[in-house]
Amino acid sequence: MTATPLDRMHTPSIVVIPPSIRPFWNKFTASLGHDPSDHFYEAFHFDDNAQSADELAALVLAGKKRATAALVWAYESEGKPIPKPGDLSVVTLFSGEPVCVIETRDIKIVPFSEVDEDFAATEGEGDGTLVYWQRAHTAFFGRECQRLGREFSVRAPVVCERFAVVFRGTDRTEAQSGSGGAPAAGP
Repeated sequence: MTATPLDRMHTPSIVVIPPSIRPFWNKFTASLGHDPSDHFYEAFHFDDNAQSADELAALVLAGKKRATAALVWAYESEGKPIPKPGDLSVVTLFSGEPVCVIETRDIKIVPFSEVDEDFAATEGEGDGTLVYWQRAHTAFFGRECQRLGREFSVRAPVVCERFAVVFRGTDRTEAQSGSGGAPAAGP
């Protein structure tokens, strides 16, 4: 499912780490030995409900979910730039509790109908098939389009983001910096 921002504050020249995740971010930066705050993108939870958001965060921690998808229209409506490789985000539970830091590794924008089986499997949801991905994302994107005043179609532009976990709050030994080490989860 797509990512939903909590209190993202990011502009090209000023980065503000939300106070709610600052202690978690400080543990991450301490594990690196330097402050990568200039690469901070957002703190967010997946999906639009607590049960799914928390389940998706657990899939990320388990290494099964290594990608996410969002409508380009959602970024546009929020005036938010599309993430780029090297961006760092804090994944939270629906409640806002941080669970890990992910690094964006790859971004592709394709029509919904062109999302492929490999991406669906990398997203790690349900049974990992493209059929499941299409069904789940048609429902989610339909709700999102309704909120945005848009009509969903198979031509809707989708941001396909692949990421790697670079820090787990419960195990600082898994922290790596960008390309400086193997990711905790594959690309």
